[in-house]
Amino acid sequence: MIEWFTTVQIAIACAAGIVCLVLGLIGRLPGDVSMGATALVALLLIAQLVVTIVSPIVGNDPTGSLAEFYIYLISAVILPFAGGFWALIERNRWSTVILGVVCLAIAVMLYRMHAIWFVQSV
Repeated sequence: MIEWFTTVQIAIACAAGIVCLVLGLIGRLPGDVSMGATALVALLLIAQLVVTIVSPIVGNDPTGSLAEFYIYLISAVILPFAGGFWALIERNRWSTVILGVVCLAIAVMLYRMHAIWFVQSV
């Protein structure tokens, strides 16, 4: 896991979440902005998955449980796809709010993954 990349991911997920929440609360249906923001969060999570597969190979081992880390990561990767699918099936303002909640939940999960990788001691 790369610390600066995780920080950027958390910032983007928070920004995407806030944008989607505001758009949903003012009555906007899921559109290019909300779906695009969620897709960006999903793309960064897939990049994080690749980084964390390579990191232990090159000597960047986690200090916490690798299994717990990957459970968080796989769950986080699934969330934007599930939220995006829901938003496309049920197109109303609350679907946009759900996309915001998904992005904010991913930000929290990324923070926890950061704690597992860097902070805990074995």
